[in-house]
Amino acid sequence: MSADFLTSDVRETAHRGGDDLVTAGLGLSGLRAESPVFADPASPTPQELRRRAIQASWKGIADLGPLGGYDELYGSAAPVPGREFQAFAKVPHARSPHRVLVQIPDSFDTDARCLIVTASSGSRGIYGAIALAGAWGLAHGCAVAYTDKGAGTGYFDCASASGVTLAGTRASIGGEQLEFVPEGARTDSGIAVKHAHSGDNPEADWGRHVLQAAQFGLAMLDRALPQQAPFTTNNTRIIAVGLSNGGGAVLQAAGLDQDILGGVIALAPNVNVPAAGSARPMYDYATEAALVIPCALSDARFDAVPFARVQGNISPLWITRCAHLRAAGSTAGESTPVQAAAALERLHNAGWSDSVLATAASSTALDLWRAIAATYASAYARTRAGEMPCGFKFQAHDGTGNARAPTAAERATWWSDASGIPPGAGVFLDEVTSDNGDDPTFQGLLRLRELWTDESAQAHTLRASIADTAAKLPRKDLPVWVIHGREDGLLPIAFNSDAYVDWLRANGRDPAYWPIAHVQHFDAFLAFPGFGERYVPLLPYGYAALERMWRHLVRGAPLAAGNAPLTRPRGAGALVAGQLGIASI
Repeated sequence: MSADFLTSDVRETAHRGGDDLVTAGLGLSGLRAESPVFADPASPTPQELRRRAIQASWKGIADLGPLGGYDELYGSAAPVPGREFQAFAKVPHARSPHRVLVQIPDSFDTDARCLIVTASSGSRGIYGAIALAGAWGLAHGCAVAYTDKGAGTGYFDCASASGVTLAGTRASIGGEQLEFVPEGARTDSGIAVKHAHSGDNPEADWGRHVLQAAQFGLAMLDRALPQQAPFTTNNTRIIAVGLSNGGGAVLQAAGLDQDILGGVIALAPNVNVPAAGSARPMYDYATEAALVIPCALSDARFDAVPFARVQGNISPLWITRCAHLRAAGSTAGESTPVQAAAALERLHNAGWSDSVLATAASSTALDLWRAIAATYASAYARTRAGEMPCGFKFQAHDGTGNARAPTAAERATWWSDASGIPPGAGVFLDEVTSDNGDDPTFQGLLRLRELWTDESAQAHTLRASIADTAAKLPRKDLPVWVIHGREDGLLPIAFNSDAYVDWLRANGRDPAYWPIAHVQHFDAFLAFPGFGERYVPLLPYGYAALERMWRHLVRGAPLAAGNAPLTRPRGAGALVAGQLGIASI
C-alpha cells in the first residue's frame, strides 16, 4: 500500500521488555501513579516523553480509579510487545502536517488480519485513543493505526521559535522537521497551537485523516511483515473506532470511504449533522453553554449536583452571570432564582435536558466551554497566533498571573502532558481585552457567541468553516455502530447521535445504536468523589462493540447489536458487572 502523503521519513522504534506498546512499561499501577519524572527536566529523552504521553492519554480517557473496575470487569492494561512506526503526513491543500502512528504487536494474528484505525479524542496528541483502540486492538492481535487529525500537542513557542520534532523532543526552526510552524507569528504572539492556528480548519478533514491513517497502517504492515505482504483491503479487515472528536472523525471517514473500511464504531461522537431536527453544531451549543449554563445551574434543582456548588453554596460568579445576562436582555427577573429559572427555560427550549445539564456542571465548573469555544473560534476563523478572535491568547504565566516567556522545562512537557486545547501543561488561556470585572470572562464569551449569531465578515468565515465539517452519508453496505451516553453533558446526545442516527435511517441506512442511560462523557471524571456514584463508564461499550464487529468481519458472525444495555448507577461502592447491563465485554 502506497503512503505518498507522508512529509517525513518513518521513525521506527521497538517496545519490548520493560517498555511495551500499551502502557510503555508502566502497567496499571504506573498509569494510576503520578507522572514519571524526567531525568533532565529541560531536555527529556524520546523514551521519557513517550511514556509520559501514553500515561497522560490513559488518564484523560479512562476511569482508572480503584472503584471503576478497569482491568477487572472490563479492559486490559496487560503488556503487549511490538513496534511503532510514526511519520508526519498531509492531506491535499493542508498547510500543516498531522501525525500518523501505527503499533504492530509481535503477536499480530496473520491468520485473521486486522487493523484498527482511530483518531484522538478531543484535540489530544497521537496517543489520544490508546485507552480505547490500543487497549482492545493490540490485545486481540490487531495492528492499530492512529492519527491526531490535525490537532495534537506539537505546540510552537513564538518567543523561542521552537517546536516539536517527530520524536516529541523540542527543536528550533532550521533543524529537524517540526510538527507545526505557524505562519506569520511574531515573537510576542504567545504560544501557537496547531488546532487553533494552523489555518487549515482541520475538522473539515477529520475523515481524510482517518483514511490516511488506515492507508499508513497497511503500508507499515507491509514494511514490518514483508513475508506476509501485501496487506490490502481485500485480505485485512479494517475497523475504524473513535471517541468524542475521534468518534466524529470516524463518522466523517465513513461518509468519504469507498472501499477501505470494513466497519465503523463511534462513541459519543461530535458530529455535525446536515439535517434539521435536534442537530446543532458544537460551536453553537458550546458558546450558548458557556454563557447561560452558569446562571441556569443556580436553580435550586441542581443543589445536590456534583460541581454545581462550592461547599454547598452557589458560586458568586454564577450569581453575577445571572445579573449580567439580565442586563444584556438574555434572561429575565429581578432576583437570582427568577433569573436562573428563565435561563433554564431558555436552555430547555434549545434542547437541553436537566440530566444533561447536571453533568454539564462539571464542564462549566472546570471552564471547559470557554477553552473549547476560543480554540475552535480561532480554527474556524483561520486566525494566526496572536490574532485570535475576541482578544484571546495562549501564554505562560508567572506566579502573579502575568504573561511571560515559558521556560525550557515548561516547553519540554507540552508534547507529553498537554491536551491540545489550553489551559493545561503550563499554558493559559488569556483574554487580552477582558475588563477584569466581577465576571471577567463574560465579555469574551459574549463576543464568541456573537460570531455564531452576527453578520460580521469573521462570523461568516466561521460559519462557512463549520458548514464544511458536515458529515456525509456512508455507503449502504458499511456497518456503522453509534454509542452515546444519555447524560452526556459535553456533547449532548440530542444534538449529535440522536440526530445522526435519525438522518441515517431517513436515508435508507441501518446503523446499530446504543443510547445508554447513566453514562456521561468523561470516564476519567468518574474518579471524582460524588460524581462516579451516579454513572457507569462508557469505554466498556466501545470494547463490546469492537468485539462484536471483529467477530462479524473476521469470523463471519452476525453483527447482533441488540437493544442498548440496561444500566444502573454505580453507587458509592465499587462497580459490579450487573450495573453495566451487558453480558460479555
